Amino acid sequence: MTSAYQMHPDELGRLAPGHPRYRAEQLRQWLYENPVLAATAMTNLPGDLRESLHGRLWPFSVEIQQSADDGRTRKWLFRAPDGASIEAVLMGYPRRTTLCISSQAGCAMACTFCATGQFGFERHLSAGEITAQVAFARAFLTEFGLPNSPPRLTNVVFMGMGEPLHNYRHVVDAIRRLVHP
Repeated sequence: MTSAYQMHPDELGRLAPGHPRYRAEQLRQWLYENPVLAATAMTNLPGDLRESLHGRLWPFSVEIQQSADDGRTRKWLFRAPDGASIEAVLMGYPRRTTLCISSQAGCAMACTFCATGQFGFERHLSAGEITAQVAFARAFLTEFGLPNSPPRLTNVVFMGMGEPLHNYRHVVDAIRRLVHP
């Protein structure tokens, strides 16, 4: 079962068979402009379409969520269906809200100072998995926010797990999806 974020934005109509074409544009708006944590919150979509998206929205599940710095930092460990781990960290400051995302599951660099590198390399993340980390954080900020921080993402940093330039094709595709959905 393909998640919505694993599809290229131009293919979203495949998620709404039997529905008018404009539903694909509505889906694109929900996924890339106003992301939500659950498909049930996509209020301008008919109930049957929202129901069909249940379990298909995210290309991962949230396995662990940690909070630090009096709630200004959130760390997520996402689990892909194939078992790959994906980490993202949301950090709030008085003038910025920064998200650190992963481009790979694990890392092949094996830098001695980095815990991730010691775990080895699993695989490259797809553009959809990279994009979904940003959308998830944006949806989280909309629903919960971070104390004493801007209510929107101001910075996205490709760090976390992996070396972004070793997954160049998918990283560039993800950036295009984020900048020009």
